[in-house]
Amino acid sequence: MLPAIVTAQFVSLALILTATFGLQTFVVGGWATAFSGTGLAVSAAMLLFSRSPTFERSPPHLLIRGTVPAAALLGLCFTFGAFEIALLAQMTIGILFLVALGMAGLLLLFALAPIHAAAFAFIISAIVTASILSAEVTIVVIGLACFICFWLAGVRTVRIEQKQVRDRARNDASAYRANRLLAGFEANGGGWFWETDRSGKIVYLSPKLIAALKRPRAEIIGQPFATIIRHQGGAEDGERALGFHLSTRSAFKDVEVRAAVDDEELWWAISGHPVIDEIGQFRGYAGSGTDLTEKRRSQAEATRLARYDSLTGLANRQEMQLALSRSLEEKGGRPAEAALMLLDLDRFKAVNDTLGHPVGDELLKQASQRLFRVVGDRGLVGRLGGDEFEVVLPDLVNPDPLTDLARQIISELSQPYMINGNSLTIGCSIGIAIAPANGDTSDELVRNADLALYAAKADGRGVHRFYQAEMHAGAKQRKRLEDDLRVALSKDELAVAYQAQVSTANEKIVGYEALVRWNHPARGPISPEDFVPVAEDIRLIEQIGEWVLRKSCEDAAKWPSPARVAVNVSPIQFANPKFPEIVLSALTNANLEPERLELELTESVFLDEDNDTTTMFKTLKRIGVRLALDDFGTGYSALGYLKTAPFDKIKIDQSFIRGAAVVGNRNAAIIKSIVSLAETLDMETTAEGVELKDEIELVKQLGCSHIQGYIYGKPMPHDAVVEQLGEGAGVAKAEGHQASRSPRKRLLRSVSVEVDGRVSKGLIRNISATGAMVEGLRDVEVGATVRIEVIEGQMFHSTVRWSDTKRAGIEFARNFDLEKLNSFTARPRPNVRRVAAS
Repeated sequence: MLPAIVTAQFVSLALILTATFGLQTFVVGGWATAFSGTGLAVSAAMLLFSRSPTFERSPPHLLIRGTVPAAALLGLCFTFGAFEIALLAQMTIGILFLVALGMAGLLLLFALAPIHAAAFAFIISAIVTASILSAEVTIVVIGLACFICFWLAGVRTVRIEQKQVRDRARNDASAYRANRLLAGFEANGGGWFWETDRSGKIVYLSPKLIAALKRPRAEIIGQPFATIIRHQGGAEDGERALGFHLSTRSAFKDVEVRAAVDDEELWWAISGHPVIDEIGQFRGYAGSGTDLTEKRRSQAEATRLARYDSLTGLANRQEMQLALSRSLEEKGGRPAEAALMLLDLDRFKAVNDTLGHPVGDELLKQASQRLFRVVGDRGLVGRLGGDEFEVVLPDLVNPDPLTDLARQIISELSQPYMINGNSLTIGCSIGIAIAPANGDTSDELVRNADLALYAAKADGRGVHRFYQAEMHAGAKQRKRLEDDLRVALSKDELAVAYQAQVSTANEKIVGYEALVRWNHPARGPISPEDFVPVAEDIRLIEQIGEWVLRKSCEDAAKWPSPARVAVNVSPIQFANPKFPEIVLSALTNANLEPERLELELTESVFLDEDNDTTTMFKTLKRIGVRLALDDFGTGYSALGYLKTAPFDKIKIDQSFIRGAAVVGNRNAAIIKSIVSLAETLDMETTAEGVELKDEIELVKQLGCSHIQGYIYGKPMPHDAVVEQLGEGAGVAKAEGHQASRSPRKRLLRSVSVEVDGRVSKGLIRNISATGAMVEGLRDVEVGATVRIEVIEGQMFHSTVRWSDTKRAGIEFARNFDLEKLNSFTARPRPNVRRVAAS
């Protein structure tokens, strides 16, 4: 406003000054020129000041204080000039100048009007000056009175205006701060703002939102608000809610919609309220929004993790439970039909424990991919946890296609896996339950499929089994065995038996293997093959193993000779970092020399190359105990590991010993290779499971240093060991059959036998590649030649080797291929072992 004041007075006074000079009246012109010059000087000063940087930086209330005196001075000069020009009123030019002066005064007053204090100062100055110049007392008094009144009013006005200016400045600062914060929120935060007119067209969108829409601003402003919302892709609920609010002109909050962007998925939460003007008219909408894209992605990921396994990407247990429940819902009043497969990876635990969890995880990934590929769109595949999987097959209840699918799964999962340069092979066992025949609820079906799975594992693994009602008895028996085993451990029902290990050089007993035995108070002796796997499943094997270790050390310390004692160590025990402490404690408490303790480890415990396994081996060797590699050749080891593993002995598994003495059997060559390897690595060798005298001779010839088996005695209690080492002088005596026989197959088969041209009927009880036992042959002399029809239409020449009143043993003239019986023998009914769910 200050430049307007200056311009008005500058123009007015310039006209006056020009007129006075034009009249060339010294008296009048002189004073008029002086007052006009003063006004011009003040005006010029104010005009220059208004264009200076100081004016821009000066607070508004200070500008008011500076404008008021200048306005008063202008009023003074203006009035003096008017009185001087009034002397020329008798002249036409004087009248014109007075009119111009009056118009200039009005213009100046109009320019000062926004600054009330300045306008008051101008008027007061003019009135007081005019009163004094009039030289009349009354006018002077009135002028002074007016001056006082206007002065008081001016002071009050100045204060009010200064307060208003300060308030306006604070409001402007607050508004600036708010705008700055909103701009920062728009630029850096996740929110933005929008506004529409009364017709629903966009009048404002935050720049950030325009950038997200990837369209020019000119194409967005002026378009209906609905054009920035995507009308497809799952946002229908948000679209309907937004459309309803906009049509009813009601407020809304956090309505979720999808943005109209083609190449990516953007989600917004929009809030808005109607804008109503002072007279109650609807002017449009104003609101805000936030970006929900990352939040929805996080929610989707959380949902996926809640429904799917993070390692394999398959459905997890909860999702499979829901899928099974949906499959069992009645359709049209009829019971639903579905099948459930439960799968367990055979031998996976050994891989995971020995090669480490990273390898195990990769194996699970590859196995899950194969399983998913085989099942395809026939059902839903899920991972329950660990190495357990589940397959839900809606509307598939026919046993034949289920059998085919199960065989395909087992075959595919049993193929080798290549992981980190290692070829790994596992298997798969499957239990199958069918609804509604085996249960019409998910709980029943899962329980029964679980029972079928355990039956498959009990039948040798790598097979599938359908649920059968009698499996429940096996479940109860398994549960009872678990409970009794816990009691047995607390009531000292377990015992340790010892089997001799004999030197092949002189048949001296060099040690005993400690074997755990369980004599149940009601059921009698229970085989370790039955209760040891149960102990591993229920995590009791570590407690049982420690008890056997301590008991064996105590017994060995009492033996009359320094024979060694060998104790089996489970992978679970070996994985315990405190295992060396347990071994040292057992030796110390029993006062047994460390070199007399031999720890037998299977191949599954030492194949892991990580530092923990290496440290465990070193710690045990520092204690001074011996280490033996048990069941060699039955695990997954590579021979290269033996170069660094600190073993003192290799124990050759009995599967290689059995039948090794039979002509044509290749086991002898395998044994010889193992012995050569052990000798190269400076290790002893023990042949396990030797039961025949000709096997003793064979393993001696092949170079084995020790023998263990029934040929030198069955496992015996501690008292018998003391007697054998004392009175028997520690020498073992071989007792058993001399020669090996070919493996025999039991069967019940009716055959025709021709003796001296006479044909009679007989019954084969067992058969091998070299002969058979036949019932029904009477009065047949030993050495007689007979022909027997083992396979329909084929007669085999044989010789009678022994005979009694009802039976006879015959020897085939040439070896018989037992595999030929499979084509002509009716398939026997499956013998499902009764096992229980864990």
